[in-house]
Amino acid sequence: MANGSRQAVWEFFGAELKRRREDAGITQVELGARVFVSGAYIGQFEQAIRKPQLDITQRIDEVLQTDGIFERLCRKLIDDRRYAEYFAEVVELERVATRICEFAPTAVPGLLQTRAYAEAVTIAANPFVTDEYVEEIVGARLERGHILKDATRPEYWVILHENALRVPVGGPAVMAEQLEHITTLAHDRKVLMTVLPCAEGAHAYMTGTLKLMEFEDAPPTAYTETEFSGNLLDHPAVVKHAQRAYDLLRAAALSPRASLPLVESAAEDFRRCASTT
Repeated sequence: MANGSRQAVWEFFGAELKRRREDAGITQVELGARVFVSGAYIGQFEQAIRKPQLDITQRIDEVLQTDGIFERLCRKLIDDRRYAEYFAEVVELERVATRICEFAPTAVPGLLQTRAYAEAVTIAANPFVTDEYVEEIVGARLERGHILKDATRPEYWVILHENALRVPVGGPAVMAEQLEHITTLAHDRKVLMTVLPCAEGAHAYMTGTLKLMEFEDAPPTAYTETEFSGNLLDHPAVVKHAQRAYDLLRAAALSPRASLPLVESAAEDFRRCASTT
């Protein structure tokens, strides 16, 4: 579904939500209280400014007795075949987050990937797919990264494990370009990047990625992912536990000032290696 078409359906979602809510004689504040978000958040759904999570649409259907229409619309909108089913909702949340904090234990996270790096990762995981498939997946990943260039971009904090700087994904030239891209974003103050050194070995047990997302008028969420699955977590106690885990990782990481030269040095090493091959 094209971006324009998706936005048109979200606008229909909002207009229909407003109509059904008013027909039921319920204010935005009242509906928000009954589905555990603020009234302002309901207003943003209705104006298609913010996109609701699937569980919120399910509660809206229950309160308004709308026979699942909002859940079905939401599922259609997050059913983007360019993303794994468990990740599509995360993409929508990234677009409206005010802060994203991410830990990447083995590879550069999608929001920071260059085209060449994303192609190498995609082909490594799917060696028998067509060029068209690779282009579709890579295009979607690069599209996600645009949020870091928008004027309304979220604060983006990322902790890169040193492993992500050393594994030559796509070869030395690809890695040099990728690491230089990260340092450019850091110099431009579009990301706050730190590195967790290999010397902090005990933290390597955390092999999955961790992403924390905060929003203006909604509770924070956490997302964890391993190679074959991902979990979007919104239970307050679980999110609090994830936030503590991230705080411990951040405490063990180098400072941003010390991290930047490390990434620049790794990029220079790869660039030198590429020039001799």
